[in-house]
Amino acid sequence: MSDTSPALSPSQTPVGVDPARPSIARIYDGFLGGHNFYEVDRAVMEKIRAAVPEAVDIARGNRGFHNRALRMLANQTKIHQYVDCGSGLPTAENTHQIVQRIDKDNTVVYLDNDPVVLAHGRALLVENDFTHMVEADIFKPQEVLGHEEVLAHVDFSEPVALLQVGTMHHYEGDGVFEIMREYVDALPSGSYVVLSHFFDPEVPELTAIAKRIEQILVQGPLGAGRFRTRAEIEAMMAGLEIVQPNATSGPGMAVCDEWWPDGPRLTPLSGSARCVAGIVGYKP
Repeated sequence: MSDTSPALSPSQTPVGVDPARPSIARIYDGFLGGHNFYEVDRAVMEKIRAAVPEAVDIARGNRGFHNRALRMLANQTKIHQYVDCGSGLPTAENTHQIVQRIDKDNTVVYLDNDPVVLAHGRALLVENDFTHMVEADIFKPQEVLGHEEVLAHVDFSEPVALLQVGTMHHYEGDGVFEIMREYVDALPSGSYVVLSHFFDPEVPELTAIAKRIEQILVQGPLGAGRFRTRAEIEAMMAGLEIVQPNATSGPGMAVCDEWWPDGPRLTPLSGSARCVAGIVGYKP
């Protein structure tokens, strides 16, 4: 299904934004039903849809996992600080809306370096004293962990929930493991890490779907979007105790839609929905 929503025009471009260069944040927002994208973003979305018509299920599954994992943490742990890396454009059920609905004093720090994300996020949060938008490169942990604004709002002597939801697959190479290790090492005992990632299930028909989307993302103007295996994704959570992802499995990773679903599944998951996975870890 093609997107017939009107794209933004260059005259609506915030300072610092290149409307000729696609943005993964705008593309993700478009797949979730948002309208904050340009024609260049729509072109990438259409290429993905042409290769895998149900690719929107990846975005929806990822968002559903994000929402359920946060409700679990806000309801069942003593976490009151949330650091959301690569938060993306504001959409339905943002991190602060979920956790502050349960406790209005929960602190949320969003991190991103996309000018569109920063502009929209700061406008949305102008009257929220417990939520903050910080410009930083999430692939440089020391920049994030030592950032003056982050340290002003997050007490790293107390447990923290770190979110890397739909972020690390946009980093090419084995450096992802070192990046995640730096973040995990910096977290105090009692903290949680929430991670979702494009997933290669290593099943021929599903791997074919993953590779078709990966080719468009990696070889296209975005230049990144790596599907990794179960072993690779779980390796990013080294040093953490992994939360059981549903009632029928042991600790580990699960397809996003199967990570503690809200109810029974009445229709089968699409192949695309099986190509994004979520995992939650606890630091003892």
